Amino acid sequence: MRIHILGVCGTFMAGLAQILMESGHEVSGSDIQYYPPMSDYLEKLGIKTIHGYQKDLLPDADLYVIGNALSRGNESVEEILDKKLPFVSGPEMLGKELKNRNVYAVSGTHGKTTTSYMLAHILKDQGKDIGFLIGGISKNFDCSAKLGTDKSFVIEADEYDSAFFDKRSKFIHYSPLNLVINNIEFDHADIFEDVNAIKKQFHHLIKIIPSTGNVIYFKDDYHSHEVVKSGIWCTKTIINSDSIKANFSSMELLVVDKKFSLQDLPLIGEHNFRNYISAILAARLDGISINDAIESLKTFKGVMRRLEVVAEFPNIKIYDDFAHHPTAINFSTGAIRAKYPNKKILGIVELGSNTMSSGYHKENLLDSFKFLDEILLLDHEKVYQHKSAYNSHESLISKLREIIFDYDIILIMTNKDSQKFIQPILSYIEKK
Repeated sequence: MRIHILGVCGTFMAGLAQILMESGHEVSGSDIQYYPPMSDYLEKLGIKTIHGYQKDLLPDADLYVIGNALSRGNESVEEILDKKLPFVSGPEMLGKELKNRNVYAVSGTHGKTTTSYMLAHILKDQGKDIGFLIGGISKNFDCSAKLGTDKSFVIEADEYDSAFFDKRSKFIHYSPLNLVINNIEFDHADIFEDVNAIKKQFHHLIKIIPSTGNVIYFKDDYHSHEVVKSGIWCTKTIINSDSIKANFSSMELLVVDKKFSLQDLPLIGEHNFRNYISAILAARLDGISINDAIESLKTFKGVMRRLEVVAEFPNIKIYDDFAHHPTAINFSTGAIRAKYPNKKILGIVELGSNTMSSGYHKENLLDSFKFLDEILLLDHEKVYQHKSAYNSHESLISKLREIIFDYDIILIMTNKDSQKFIQPILSYIEKK
């Protein structure tokens, strides 16, 4: 089948393009933003790409996949609708390809990408040729998507909507056999009114998990527990229950009175300890013992832009992190403080998401800075009125140059392009 993808440079859509190619389809794509790493990725795959959405550029295809960044008014979208051409959303297209697979869906407000890669790494390291589609990039994998020949398929399962014409959460299309819910909090203020609207989507997802499937969740995560309490028709794996306990202080997992130490695993922070546990218990559903899973995780190198060390100088270490929600910021800053209890830490936070820039998380955000010695806040919309808030990138960088050598650790936290902070820092330090 000839399939044309609109919005092909998005992480999800580029991964979908690879899976469709490996399934034997002829794939092309359109976008207006072509830049590395996705442009290089598509070129390496040999996917024909078209720059722009003008209707005269739209190629003939048997099916059009429309990304959720596109809406009415887009020339290609209007052409497809006017000519009554067949179209689907990206998640629906992927769901069609996965209908005969055992899908492991990793969901939640925080930790989806890291936990998905942890699970994929365990299964791959244990000799399974698994399929996967995961946002972000891990140093343990040379791509972010693969069809695979094994029955198991790992998917990062997002609660964001599927397309302008399909407002269901993406994950509803994947029909998972097994579901990990890391946590549930309010996010995506542009499409959800409150946390109850998000919980409703999770409840819809649980409704379609077969009785032979499984839901893994943390009992101490209030909203996850509430979703499961509202109705479940499959098996449950409850972390911090009578039979499965996570000891955060000793970094141990207790399963039916047997202790497993996770102290030797490389990633830092309580949030990564939780991610490890979710991945280990998910792998157990695929026949991987807990000891084997822990052994595999010793070689897991993490995910780019998740507490990633991007530069080290004699007196300064620079971390790049994707944190864009107060809870994620709290996790990351707490992990860095625990690792460097006596160092001076400067945090740079960009309010990049719709939820953060709206001011919704104001009090929680200010509280999440408690592990830092100082904060520089890039607040484009001027909603926070913080003493260290800047509404332009230039003014923040100017202040940063004045104080940078007073700190041992620089922690950059944004879900946008972090290079706009990293490159000026590197060039300034190198000049000095």
